[in-house]
Amino acid sequence: MQLRFFGAAGEVTGSCLRVDHEGGAFLVDCGLFQGGREADRKNREALDFDLRAIDFVLLTHAHLDHSGLVPRLVALGYRGPIFATPATVDLLGVMLMDSAFIQEKEAEWALRTARSRKERRRAEPSPLYTVEQARSSLARLRAIPYETPFHPGPGVSCRFRNAGHILGSAIIEIDIDRGGAASRLVVSGDLGQPLRPVLQDPAQVSRADLLCIESTYGNRAHRSFAATYDELASVLQGTLRDGAGNVIIPAFAVGRTQEMLFVLADLVRVGRIAQLDVVVDSPMASAVTELTVRHEELWDDETRELYAWTQKNADRFRLRLVQDVEESMALNAVRGGLVIISASGMCDAGRIKHHLRYNLGRRECAIVIVGFQAAGTLGRRLVDGARQVTLFGERIAVQATVHTIGGLSAHADQPALLAWLRGFSHPPRQTFIVHGEPEAAVEFAAAVERELRWKGVTVAEPGRPYHTN
Repeated sequence: MQLRFFGAAGEVTGSCLRVDHEGGAFLVDCGLFQGGREADRKNREALDFDLRAIDFVLLTHAHLDHSGLVPRLVALGYRGPIFATPATVDLLGVMLMDSAFIQEKEAEWALRTARSRKERRRAEPSPLYTVEQARSSLARLRAIPYETPFHPGPGVSCRFRNAGHILGSAIIEIDIDRGGAASRLVVSGDLGQPLRPVLQDPAQVSRADLLCIESTYGNRAHRSFAATYDELASVLQGTLRDGAGNVIIPAFAVGRTQEMLFVLADLVRVGRIAQLDVVVDSPMASAVTELTVRHEELWDDETRELYAWTQKNADRFRLRLVQDVEESMALNAVRGGLVIISASGMCDAGRIKHHLRYNLGRRECAIVIVGFQAAGTLGRRLVDGARQVTLFGERIAVQATVHTIGGLSAHADQPALLAWLRGFSHPPRQTFIVHGEPEAAVEFAAAVERELRWKGVTVAEPGRPYHTN
């Protein structure tokens, strides 16, 4: 059996694992590369292998860095099934269509803004994929509930386990027949941080022969949830006092937005903030929030209680979901008193860029970063202390205060990752560290060897074939 990592090796985007075995080949995830100048080139050069050899695809979850190249996969000729949990299938119906719309608009923008004929020739004339191609790819999806064994191809059986990361996120157990004996490959996907709001904690896995585990925060521990509440309450109180400024929160439409709504509502419920006016300005985030309400079976008990409270106290926690462009643009005229949650979470696309344009240059406003910011993204530049940024061709001085509140991460930190690994009854024969920037991945591999005394721990390299024993 051979594993090759075509993304999320030495970086945190573009997840795509190819597994070749005696009975055929399959992919785990088919993700978009995001952030940095090379992302578009990498997306266009991805999937450069014979797609006819791929029997099926398994998706860990709906975040675009794990699913965003599915429409391109199908457009390039893949005709097999794509398996995911029911909630992931629901989310992809929203996310892939939205992604395709953005791809089309950005291709149009590149051509429209090219200053010269030479630049227009260099501008990519076609989107990475179209809305119609995204719609076509949705027909390939097959929904399989958690804890339900299924057989996606000859000699392979699988089971999705709850990863606790976002709605529908899965750890995948894959049993592969090897001449009458089965080897179990476990792919963690993105693991959630235990005891965080909205979703249940990650399921514990007890056995694996081969393991692929993420390492996004493999070199650090998150701030405690209590400290996170304290800091966020302080920012809200200081910025919204007397309606002076706005609080702008870039947030992933899936997972992080819904988690932020929980935290903000809870701060009002417990009396840390008297009342809040919260706007979710992202059609996709609004649609995902409505899907989250429909999938109440995946919530934890605290979320059910808080949701019931918000239904009875709509005058104290005032939530508005913005859909149309005109209503979004009208928010730019509001000088203070709002908490605006908008996508994208790394500030590189979508409506958040407009809210940053109108609020970054104002000392009375605050920008609250609550998620991972990949290298090369606008969000990362803000986190790293940039004093000026460019938005829509305009240089803007960063006058607003920028706060990074890491305790809200949907990714497990190093202690949580190690605790999850301790649940294995025996160490896997081989463990591959993926989905982390180089420093985080290397430090996490060292921690696994040091703390757990596991052997056969490898930091995965992109494109390199790994022959498993």
